[in-house]
Amino acid sequence: MVDGYNAPLREPTERAEEQERPKMGDEQSTNDLLRVDLQRSLKRGPVDPKELSSFQRILLTTDGMVTEMLEAYLWERMTVVKLSQEDVPSEVAVPELEIQKGENVLQRTILLQGRMSHKNHIYAHSIIAPDRLDDQMRDGLVGSGKAIGLLILEDRLETFREILSCGREQAGELSQYFFIEPDDYLIYRTYRVIARGSPIMLITEKFPESEFQA
Repeated sequence: MVDGYNAPLREPTERAEEQERPKMGDEQSTNDLLRVDLQRSLKRGPVDPKELSSFQRILLTTDGMVTEMLEAYLWERMTVVKLSQEDVPSEVAVPELEIQKGENVLQRTILLQGRMSHKNHIYAHSIIAPDRLDDQMRDGLVGSGKAIGLLILEDRLETFREILSCGREQAGELSQYFFIEPDDYLIYRTYRVIARGSPIMLITEKFPESEFQA
């Protein structure tokens, strides 16, 4: 009895059913929390989602704007630092974008950096099919310093992000952007952006394994 209330007795079958329910820590129930495409990529990669922080898991699984999520988490405006951008014939076929060797692509490499702290948080490399974009989107990529997610939002373009792979790798030359050692690890994910039924972008995002641990 609790505070004058007599709790009804439960039947033995009801107690048995409760014991059979999977716990949130069980492997099966944990996998069920993840997107199907991410489950497939995790099976091929060395990342255990249970070993990541909550925000690291969000960055791997999100279908939203990474820039906005970083700003909300860090409480700081992000700015796009372009490392390179060139419109060139593709040197190899890119099957994820249904692009053949020699077809024109826009290759773009950027950092998402805190506007006040000047700290780099995300490295991103994109391969874009410019002929599948409208003029506003294409001009924004070439002439503005805006993040791709913001350009998609401004263009009112309905998109879907399909996660193709994720994992961890040594930072190597990218360590210079994060002030870590070359043999420290980065967590990455690669996904393609689909619009109007066609793939338009292939994007790989990377961040230090030591980042976003809180």
